[in-house]
Amino acid sequence: MPLPRERIFTLEDIYALPNGERAELIDGQIYYMAPPSRKHQLISGELFTIIMNYMKSKDGSCEPYIAPFAVFLNEDDSNYVEPDISVICDRSKLTDQGCSGAPDWIIEVVSPGSRRMDYYTKLFKYRTAGVREYWIVDPDKSRILVYDLEHEDVQEYSFTDQVKVNIYPDLLIDFTRISE
Repeated sequence: MPLPRERIFTLEDIYALPNGERAELIDGQIYYMAPPSRKHQLISGELFTIIMNYMKSKDGSCEPYIAPFAVFLNEDDSNYVEPDISVICDRSKLTDQGCSGAPDWIIEVVSPGSRRMDYYTKLFKYRTAGVREYWIVDPDKSRILVYDLEHEDVQEYSFTDQVKVNIYPDLLIDFTRISE
Protein backbone atom coordinates (compact mmCIF):
# COMPACT_ATOMS: atom_id res chain seq x y z
CA MET A 1 0.00 0.00 0.00
CA PRO A 2 1.47 3.39 -0.98
CA LEU A 3 2.28 5.95 1.67
CA PRO A 4 0.06 9.04 1.78
CA ARG A 5 1.65 12.06 0.11
CA GLU A 6 2.60 15.05 2.17
CA ARG A 7 0.81 18.17 0.99
CA ILE A 8 3.04 20.76 -0.65
CA PHE A 9 1.84 24.31 -0.05
CA THR A 10 2.43 27.31 -2.31
CA LEU A 11 2.24 31.08 -2.17
CA GLU A 12 -1.43 30.77 -3.06
CA ASP A 13 -1.98 29.07 0.31
CA ILE A 14 -0.09 31.86 2.12
CA TYR A 15 -2.21 34.53 0.43
CA ALA A 16 -5.38 32.57 1.32
CA LEU A 17 -4.68 32.69 5.08
CA PRO A 18 -7.34 34.48 7.14
CA ASN A 19 -6.74 38.18 7.68
CA GLY A 20 -4.21 38.77 10.46
CA GLU A 21 -2.79 35.22 10.43
CA ARG A 22 0.91 35.15 9.61
CA ALA A 23 2.97 32.24 8.36
CA GLU A 24 6.11 31.51 6.42
CA LEU A 25 6.53 28.98 3.64
CA ILE A 26 9.74 26.96 3.45
CA ASP A 27 10.17 24.23 0.86
CA GLY A 28 6.41 23.91 0.50
CA GLN A 29 5.68 23.63 4.24
CA ILE A 30 3.73 26.26 6.17
CA TYR A 31 5.10 27.46 9.51
CA TYR A 32 2.63 29.58 11.47
CA MET A 33 3.99 32.55 13.41
CA ALA A 34 2.86 33.71 16.83
CA PRO A 35 2.62 37.46 17.43
CA PRO A 36 5.98 38.86 18.62
CA SER A 37 6.48 39.86 22.25
CA ARG A 38 6.97 43.44 23.38
CA LYS A 39 10.69 42.76 23.99
CA HIS A 40 11.01 41.30 20.48
CA GLN A 41 9.39 44.40 18.98
CA LEU A 42 11.60 46.79 20.97
CA ILE A 43 14.80 45.05 19.88
CA SER A 44 13.71 44.79 16.24
CA GLY A 45 12.63 48.42 16.18
CA GLU A 46 15.84 49.72 17.73
CA LEU A 47 18.03 47.67 15.38
CA PHE A 48 16.02 48.84 12.38
CA THR A 49 16.34 52.48 13.49
CA ILE A 50 20.13 52.19 13.90
CA ILE A 51 20.48 50.55 10.47
CA MET A 52 18.13 53.04 8.76
CA ASN A 53 19.92 56.05 10.30
CA TYR A 54 23.30 54.65 9.21
CA MET A 55 22.11 54.12 5.64
CA LYS A 56 20.57 57.58 5.43
CA SER A 57 23.81 59.16 6.70
CA LYS A 58 25.80 57.33 4.00
CA ASP A 59 23.36 57.95 1.13
CA GLY A 60 23.86 54.29 0.30
CA SER A 61 22.07 52.15 -2.20
CA CYS A 62 20.88 49.56 0.33
CA GLU A 63 17.37 49.61 1.82
CA PRO A 64 16.33 48.12 5.17
CA TYR A 65 12.87 46.66 5.80
CA ILE A 66 11.21 45.49 9.01
CA ALA A 67 8.68 42.65 9.30
CA PRO A 68 6.20 42.04 7.96
CA PHE A 69 8.09 42.28 4.68
CA ALA A 70 7.84 39.50 2.09
CA VAL A 71 11.02 37.81 0.95
CA PHE A 72 10.70 35.29 -1.88
CA LEU A 73 14.05 33.58 -1.31
CA ASN A 74 14.30 31.30 -4.30
CA GLU A 75 12.02 33.26 -6.60
CA ASP A 76 9.64 30.29 -6.65
CA ASP A 77 6.20 29.64 -5.20
CA SER A 78 7.29 27.34 -2.35
CA ASN A 79 9.51 29.70 -0.28
CA TYR A 80 8.27 32.85 1.44
CA VAL A 81 9.71 34.29 4.66
CA GLU A 82 9.25 37.46 6.71
CA PRO A 83 12.60 38.15 8.43
CA ASP A 84 12.52 40.60 11.32
CA ILE A 85 14.92 42.85 9.39
CA SER A 86 16.02 42.55 5.75
CA VAL A 87 18.63 44.69 4.03
CA ILE A 88 18.60 44.67 0.24
CA CYS A 89 21.40 46.32 -1.72
CA ASP A 90 20.38 45.23 -5.21
CA ARG A 91 17.29 47.32 -5.85
CA SER A 92 16.38 45.25 -8.90
CA LYS A 93 15.24 42.58 -6.42
CA LEU A 94 12.60 44.91 -4.96
CA THR A 95 9.02 44.73 -6.19
CA ASP A 96 5.71 46.02 -4.86
CA GLN A 97 5.28 42.60 -3.20
CA GLY A 98 8.68 42.59 -1.41
CA CYS A 99 12.08 41.15 -2.24
CA SER A 100 12.52 38.62 -5.02
CA GLY A 101 15.73 36.76 -4.21
CA ALA A 102 18.13 36.79 -1.28
CA PRO A 103 18.60 39.96 0.79
CA ASP A 104 22.20 40.89 1.57
CA TRP A 105 21.67 40.92 5.34
CA ILE A 106 18.97 39.34 7.49
CA ILE A 107 18.39 39.69 11.23
CA GLU A 108 16.07 37.37 13.14
CA VAL A 109 15.18 38.13 16.75
CA VAL A 110 14.50 34.80 18.45
CA SER A 111 11.16 34.17 20.12
CA PRO A 112 10.45 31.03 22.18
CA GLY A 113 8.35 29.65 19.32
CA SER A 114 10.89 30.46 16.60
CA ARG A 115 14.09 29.14 18.21
CA ARG A 116 14.45 25.94 16.14
CA MET A 117 13.40 27.73 12.96
CA ASP A 118 15.85 30.64 13.38
CA TYR A 119 18.86 28.55 14.46
CA TYR A 120 18.51 25.66 12.00
CA THR A 121 15.91 25.85 9.24
CA LYS A 122 16.41 29.49 8.33
CA LEU A 123 20.19 29.36 8.68
CA PHE A 124 20.27 26.59 6.07
CA LYS A 125 17.75 28.34 3.78
CA TYR A 126 19.49 31.71 3.98
CA ARG A 127 22.90 30.18 3.33
CA THR A 128 21.75 28.22 0.27
CA ALA A 129 19.72 31.17 -1.10
CA GLY A 130 22.79 33.46 -1.12
CA VAL A 131 22.21 35.75 1.87
CA ARG A 132 25.59 37.37 2.64
CA GLU A 133 25.15 37.98 6.38
CA TYR A 134 22.70 36.50 8.91
CA TRP A 135 22.31 37.59 12.53
CA ILE A 136 20.46 35.61 15.18
CA VAL A 137 19.67 37.91 18.09
CA ASP A 138 18.59 35.84 21.11
CA PRO A 139 17.26 38.02 23.97
CA ASP A 140 16.76 35.05 26.33
CA LYS A 141 20.45 34.13 26.04
CA SER A 142 21.69 37.74 25.62
CA ARG A 143 23.55 36.44 22.59
CA ILE A 144 24.09 37.52 19.00
CA LEU A 145 25.38 35.04 16.44
CA VAL A 146 26.79 36.71 13.34
CA TYR A 147 27.08 34.44 10.34
CA ASP A 148 29.30 35.86 7.60
CA LEU A 149 27.95 33.47 4.99
CA GLU A 150 30.20 34.82 2.22
CA HIS A 151 33.32 33.80 4.13
CA GLU A 152 31.84 30.85 6.05
CA ASP A 153 32.60 32.43 9.41
CA VAL A 154 30.57 32.77 12.60
CA GLN A 155 31.18 35.05 15.56
CA GLU A 156 29.37 35.08 18.91
CA TYR A 157 28.68 38.27 20.85
CA SER A 158 26.73 39.25 23.96
CA PHE A 159 24.43 42.16 24.73
CA THR A 160 27.47 43.87 26.33
CA ASP A 161 29.37 44.03 23.02
CA GLN A 162 29.67 46.24 20.00
CA VAL A 163 28.96 44.10 16.97
CA LYS A 164 30.58 44.80 13.61
CA VAL A 165 28.43 44.52 10.53
CA ASN A 166 30.41 42.60 7.90
CA ILE A 167 28.75 44.06 4.81
CA TYR A 168 29.62 47.64 5.95
CA PRO A 169 33.22 48.47 6.90
CA ASP A 170 32.33 51.19 9.41
CA LEU A 171 29.07 50.10 11.09
CA LEU A 172 29.20 48.89 14.69
CA ILE A 173 26.02 48.22 16.64
CA ASP A 174 26.37 48.81 20.37
CA PHE A 175 24.14 46.23 22.03
CA THR A 176 24.52 47.90 25.44
CA ARG A 177 22.15 50.51 24.02
CA ILE A 178 19.55 47.99 22.83
CA SER A 179 16.60 47.49 25.19
CA GLU A 180 16.04 44.01 26.54
